[in-house]
Amino acid sequence: MTKRLILVAGNIGAGKTSLTERIGERLGYLTAYESVADNPYLADFYKDMRAWAFQLQVFFLGHRAQLHLDMANSPQSAILDRSIYEDAYIFSRALHHMGNLSERDYLSYKRVFDMVVSKLPPPDLLIYLKAPVAVLMERIKRRARNMETGISEDYMKLLDSFYDDWLSSFDLCPVLTIRTDDLDFVHKPKHLSIVVERIEEILSGKEEVVFPENSN
Repeated sequence: MTKRLILVAGNIGAGKTSLTERIGERLGYLTAYESVADNPYLADFYKDMRAWAFQLQVFFLGHRAQLHLDMANSPQSAILDRSIYEDAYIFSRALHHMGNLSERDYLSYKRVFDMVVSKLPPPDLLIYLKAPVAVLMERIKRRARNMETGISEDYMKLLDSFYDDWLSSFDLCPVLTIRTDDLDFVHKPKHLSIVVERIEEILSGKEEVVFPENSN
């Protein structure tokens, strides 16, 4: 069996962790997740974003680069919750846009990022989970994580627009776009099977697919 590396991308609340867990179980892939509990900068960042934005993004860059390399070098197929590319094209860009990351720090970060990712093996597939911002806000409210209490609808809309920009020129691998407001792969096994089928179709050589048109 050919070894595969799949990345799962998407806005906050899109369902990345849930899909990563279930695809890992269904296909027998290794799974890897973004670092939150052991992140030494996150608490300070939420207290003072401008003071700690650069340090946080450098930490995430090193963490995700190591995860990407570890999973790419593993003999077993793997799926990663959140891609290293989102750090630069979505979150660092947003911090810079909002004035929490200075121009000098942003350019320094981007230089290091570009050098790091140029040495990484490309993924075989990027799964992009997409849902309307109103749906994402409701999910964030429902799961009630302390660190997410300050997330605003305007911020989510900004991230959503940056995802559109990034994916309009992403060409490292095929992209499978999934509308998670229409697809409930957590509670409906049939919907998870649809996702697995699409993944296998893409990996077998089909072009980019956006679905579902009707998953009821």
